[in-house]
Amino acid sequence: MIRLHGMPPGRAGRLWLRHRLGVAGHGAVLLDRKLRILHTRVGECRQHAERTAEVWESACRGADVWLLRGELLGGQRAVRLASTGSPAGVEVTWEWLMGIRVPDRATCVIGKRAETLSPQSNTAIVLAANAYRDAVAAAVQHAAAAAALRVVQAEELSTRRRLRAITEHWIPLLEGALSDLELALEEQDRTEAVGLRWAAGTLHR
Repeated sequence: MIRLHGMPPGRAGRLWLRHRLGVAGHGAVLLDRKLRILHTRVGECRQHAERTAEVWESACRGADVWLLRGELLGGQRAVRLASTGSPAGVEVTWEWLMGIRVPDRATCVIGKRAETLSPQSNTAIVLAANAYRDAVAAAVQHAAAAAALRVVQAEELSTRRRLRAITEHWIPLLEGALSDLELALEEQDRTEAVGLRWAAGTLHR
């Protein structure tokens, strides 16, 4: 007979097993519900990551075109003068989804705007600076979307593993132990009944 750690003997063991089966069954239902929600969210996150990647790639291509035009018109010196010299900052807002922390939105903050470039800068350089600012913002959006996809995918995988462990291992183990115990208790009841009948018959002789 299967014996689990902490399982009391006899009929108390039957109650112990039934309680744990109920808990395991309820846990499996909750995990299955969570898995369905996460699966849907993974699809949404994947689509969002793909869209932001397309926007980022398109913005980079457009910025590269304007940069090339600016270099042709003003040379490398015009490009160096257009550099702000100040790093960009990123602000991320988060949301909670099924107990996990997921990036929701990311905002890029750039110190100096392209409109304040030197009058000596040619128009192509100004447009290139604007385009690269947009490309950086798009890159930040994509980074947040890709990070959210990774986090939700990891949680989906972890939830799937926990659900499989309960449904394919723990519940069958409890059911097997309960079945063995039920058979043992039935045999014990029959043995006790025979003993009682035998004792009653002996007393009446």
